[in-house]
Amino acid sequence: MPLSAPHETVEIQLGDRSYPILIGSGLLGEPGSFAALPAATTALIVTNTTVAPLYAQTLRAALANRFRAVHVLELPDGEAYKEWQTLNLVFDALLSHGCDRKTVLFALGGGVVGDMTGFAAASYMRGVPFVQVPTTLLAQVDSSVGGKTAINHPLGKNMIGAFYQPRLVLCDLSTLATLPPRELSAGLAEVIKYGPIHDMAFLDWIEANIDAMVARDPSALAHAVKRSCEIKADVVGQDERETGLRAILNFGHTFGHAIESGLGYGEWLHGEAVGCGMVMAAHLSQRLGGVDEAFVQRLTALIRRAGLPVVGPALGVDRYLDLMRVDKKSEAGEIRFVVIDKPGSALMRGAPDAMVREVLAQCCEKKS
Repeated sequence: MPLSAPHETVEIQLGDRSYPILIGSGLLGEPGSFAALPAATTALIVTNTTVAPLYAQTLRAALANRFRAVHVLELPDGEAYKEWQTLNLVFDALLSHGCDRKTVLFALGGGVVGDMTGFAAASYMRGVPFVQVPTTLLAQVDSSVGGKTAINHPLGKNMIGAFYQPRLVLCDLSTLATLPPRELSAGLAEVIKYGPIHDMAFLDWIEANIDAMVARDPSALAHAVKRSCEIKADVVGQDERETGLRAILNFGHTFGHAIESGLGYGEWLHGEAVGCGMVMAAHLSQRLGGVDEAFVQRLTALIRRAGLPVVGPALGVDRYLDLMRVDKKSEAGEIRFVVIDKPGSALMRGAPDAMVREVLAQCCEKKS
């Protein structure tokens, strides 16, 4: 059955692991959205207790004619549950339902559900197909695309995982209508990051349309999702496993992951930590000569307009540095940061601890 709902398609070009990102409204309930998936008898929808009452039955009905059995697993909601114990619930469900290696997993939810479902799919029977059905803005513009899957460890975020590509990403823009305002703002952080690192014209557009996106204007959100996916598809297509270029997508994340780990997972949302982390990374970029003060203030003002924090929590400078050394980008104990070398271009490099300390002292609340 062909897909009849209006939609746009962005392709991730990775040879025999290529796949489409479908973007439009009303896609989740359309059987045609899933017509290109491999033949299988069983599907497992992995979701959470917040999203399941809203969308699980709609997705289940859309899959009913393709699969003999469609099971639903509800996980607890929140970043705090992105760990081994919760991941094991997915394996429990797969094994108890007798799922084979052709079983298709569907990640219905935000970034936590997507990351854990993808990691489960990469691991179960050494790899089964999975589909990303992101229901948050952050997941639609970033975490559902590119095949990064992981869980957290108490000592570091996303430190245990695998690169494993989905067969399809289905971005149903209708799901953004039920997103809490705080979650919407968190997603805007990942939209904003694409401008300074890759596309200054997109940054101009974001500045002109940030209020419309906060107000959930459908056309503004549709463009934001499509352009973000296009940029990420271009970067991932050149560097799937983050050996070079793809690292620029982590702009703000070294500082941001330290905030998440230091406060305890879930205290700040990922996008909130990234938004604040981008302010810190912009200040570091200025000190390294990549941008001027006006650019730092421009980016900070935009992040603030998105409803995101621009001042880091009072963890203490030494604690920040310790946390940032437990980061996938660190090499031989040296913290490496994504910095802007000129507006619209970024690279990864180290920075002297003394300089990083200055940034943290300027950008964070003082420890009492």
